[in-house]
Amino acid sequence: MPKVLPVLAALTFALPAFAQHKHVHGEGRLDAVLDKDSVTLELELPLDAAVGFERAPRNEKEKAALANAEKTLKDTATLWHFPAAAGCVVQEVAVEMPKFDGGEHADIEARYRFRCSNPTALKEIETTLFKAMPRLYRLEAQRVGPAGQGAQRLTPKAPVLAW
Repeated sequence: MPKVLPVLAALTFALPAFAQHKHVHGEGRLDAVLDKDSVTLELELPLDAAVGFERAPRNEKEKAALANAEKTLKDTATLWHFPAAAGCVVQEVAVEMPKFDGGEHADIEARYRFRCSNPTALKEIETTLFKAMPRLYRLEAQRVGPAGQGAQRLTPKAPVLAW
């Protein structure tokens, strides 16, 4: 537990901007934490960026779009690319689709946890999220790891989070 405290303290001070949720169509958020051999990614996307609407589906085509978005977000092998030398293997995937409770906006939240056999080789993480969801034009990313913390904007032309 004492070894986890510095990472948690860093998160507390590094990510206050993420605590203030701002819903922007086309813009998602990514929190990345490297703690020893474990990488945690927390992703938040406006539903509009994934399927083109933010309400309960009205027809079979929209139901299929929702199901496809969830399937895409669960496909970690396609969605996240780590350097091969880091030896990262998925440990946990949780995707929470909106409940459509009558609010104006709806978000998708996803959490990924990977274990890496050689975390010192983890210099970057690339995502194919922009290819899978063309309405997404930006991911505001923050990262925390042994080398420090930082923020970075990922875009379709720059989809790599550097550590």
